[in-house]
Amino acid sequence: MRKWLILAGVLAATPAMAGDELDLARKSGCMACHALDKKVVGPAWKDIAARYKGQADARALLIDKVKKGGKGAWTEITRGVPMPPYSPRVSDANIEKLVDYILAM
Repeated sequence: MRKWLILAGVLAATPAMAGDELDLARKSGCMACHALDKKVVGPAWKDIAARYKGQADARALLIDKVKKGGKGAWTEITRGVPMPPYSPRVSDANIEKLVDYILAM
């Protein structure tokens, strides 16, 4: 019962998952390096959302980063491990869904 209450609290703290973006993130391999609220290899998604909050070009910038990969934006977190490219392995439409989900946090 206690585990359920903790899980319910975590889910309540995340944005609504239209189309189940979290499941899409798992299937796409995102959760191998990211988590919603803590650093894994890459930064927590909530930290990404905070860094780019209010930045007009954030969506386009992050979509491009997920598609092409890259490094340098989070070196203090990743210690130089690059973000691998996810296009064409993940469709452009799904990349956009995932970036929108992250930015909504």
